[in-house]
Amino acid sequence: MTPVRIRPLVALLCIFLAGGVGLETARSQPTTVLRGGQLFDATDTTLTDNPGIVVRAGKIVDRGATALDTTGARIVRLGPDHVILPGLVDLHAHYAVDFFGAGRVEETEGYPLLYLANGATTTFTAGEMQPDKMRRVRQAIAHGDRIGPRMLTSGPYFGKARPGWDTTRTPASIRREVDRWAARGVEHFKAKRLQAELLRALIDQAHRHGATVTGHLGSGSGQSVNPRTAIDMGIDRIEHFLGGAQLPDTAGAYDALPTATPDEPAFDRIARHFREHNVYFDATISAYGYYGTRESDVYADWPDAQQYFTPYLRSVLAEEDYQAPVPRFQRIFELKLDRIKAFYEAGGGGLITLGTDHPSWGEYLAPFGVHRELQAFVRAGIPEAAALRIATINGARAVGRGDRLGTLTVGKWADLFVVRGNPLADIRNTRNVEWVMVRGELHRAAALRAAARGAVGPDDAAAAEAFKPDRGP
Repeated sequence: MTPVRIRPLVALLCIFLAGGVGLETARSQPTTVLRGGQLFDATDTTLTDNPGIVVRAGKIVDRGATALDTTGARIVRLGPDHVILPGLVDLHAHYAVDFFGAGRVEETEGYPLLYLANGATTTFTAGEMQPDKMRRVRQAIAHGDRIGPRMLTSGPYFGKARPGWDTTRTPASIRREVDRWAARGVEHFKAKRLQAELLRALIDQAHRHGATVTGHLGSGSGQSVNPRTAIDMGIDRIEHFLGGAQLPDTAGAYDALPTATPDEPAFDRIARHFREHNVYFDATISAYGYYGTRESDVYADWPDAQQYFTPYLRSVLAEEDYQAPVPRFQRIFELKLDRIKAFYEAGGGGLITLGTDHPSWGEYLAPFGVHRELQAFVRAGIPEAAALRIATINGARAVGRGDRLGTLTVGKWADLFVVRGNPLADIRNTRNVEWVMVRGELHRAAALRAAARGAVGPDDAAAAEAFKPDRGP
C-alpha cells in the first residue's frame, strides 16, 4: 500500500504566517463576523448588501443586526467590491494525476489546498484509484489534522474502469463490497462500465445504507447501461450523457452523441424522465474541452500549473507528457454546450450539478476547473445566477445535504468564499478568491495557494514510484 505523503505542519504554518487560521484557532472555533461587501446567498438570483454574517461553532448563527454577544469575535471587514458566495460543490472532483504515463494515482498534498483555495468547499471524488489513501486523507481533514474541503469519497470504481476489475463479479459480491465500503464511511458510490444486473445490485445495496449512486453510463450497446434504464433502476445521479433514445444502442455513446439534437422528441422524453424521477445530471462540459483542442475562451488565462509542482517534477515533466488533443472531444464539448442549455430550458435547471472531471497530465490542474465549468455554463447560455445555484445548492441537494450546505442561511454550515468583483456581471470573477471558509474556519486563499506551491508531485526519483499505480484490485 502506498503511504500518504503528508506535510500538514508545514502547510498549517504557512497558512498561519500568511494570515490564515492555524490548527489551534480552527479547533477553538472563535466567533467570526463578516461585515461589508455584497452577498449572493443562492436563495435568490440577485446580489444584496451583506447585512453581516455571524459564524460560531462552524455554523451561520445570525445575519444582520444581532443581539448575540460577539465580544472577542474576529471581525472581517469587506470592501464594496467583495462578494460572499456559498462554497462550491464539485461532484466530479478527481484528485487523480498521471505525470509519468503509467496510469492515474491520487495527488493529496497540494490538491486539497488548491480545491479549497478556489472556493470548492465540498468535493466528491467520483471514483478513486487509491481508495484507502483517499479515506485516510478524508479522515485527516475531518479531524483537523489536514486542511482541505469537505471530502466525500466514493471508494473504488464499480465496473471495468477499476484496475483489476473481476469480470466474474456477481450481484451478491457487489452487495458485500458495498457493505464494506459503507462501513468505512463511503456515502456515495460511482459506477463506470458496470453491467445492468450488477448496477441494479449496487443501487439497491447503497440505498439500504442511505447512500447515493452516480453513474458514467453508455448507450446500452454491448453490456453498457443507458441512463434511462439506470433511472428506472433508481439511480440518483447521471454523468456526462442524458441518454434515452437520443443514444441508440446501435453505437457507443461517444459515437451516437453527435447525432442527437435537442429538438428531437427523444430529448423531451429523456428530459421529462429526469424531472419525474428527480435524478441529477452532472454535465462535466469542460472535461471534454480539456481532452479536445481547447479552442474556447473557457481555457484561456489558466494559472501556471508549474508553480505548484515540486522542483523535481518541474525538471522531468515535459510538454510531450501532456494529454494530446483529440478533435472528436472538441466537437463533443461544443455539442454539450447546446445540450445543457436545452436541458436547462426544458425545466432541468434544478437538477444540473457542477462536476469538473479532469484527471491531470500536468498542463492543467483539476482544482482550478470549477471556474471553467461555471464559465462553460454561462457560455452555453445559462444565466450567471443560475450557474451559481447549479454549483452550490443543486450540488448540496444532490448528495442529500441541501439542509446543511448550498445557501448562506442561518442554521447551515458555514462554508463560503469571498471574491473580488461581481460574478453576476462576469462569471470569471469567481476566480478572484480572497477568503474561503469551511466548517467555520476562515482562510486566506493566497495563503492556501502559497502552501500548495511546490507541493504537487514527487520530491525525487525514488518518490516518483509512489506516483505510479499498483495495478492490483
